[in-house]
Amino acid sequence: MKSFLIVFLSVFIAELGDKTQVATLLYATDAKMSKMGVFAASSIALTVSCLMMVLFGEQITKLISPQTINTIAGIGFIGIGIWTLVR
Repeated sequence: MKSFLIVFLSVFIAELGDKTQVATLLYATDAKMSKMGVFAASSIALTVSCLMMVLFGEQITKLISPQTINTIAGIGFIGIGIWTLVR
């Protein structure tokens, strides 16, 4: 249960205000679109993209150790942060 809460909260917080959420908000403001349709479509899209990453993560750990993946991800995030600041 603890790992579930950690993943849930980290993904939930990361997605707040993300471009996916902004797109969903904009679709929901369209009077011609069903609000439940927007909710269902965006929920399914997020679920499918998460499933793809879980399956990819499962396969990539057969080739690269989790520690190496964490290091690469950390360097990538730092690099993007520096690039964003320099721009």
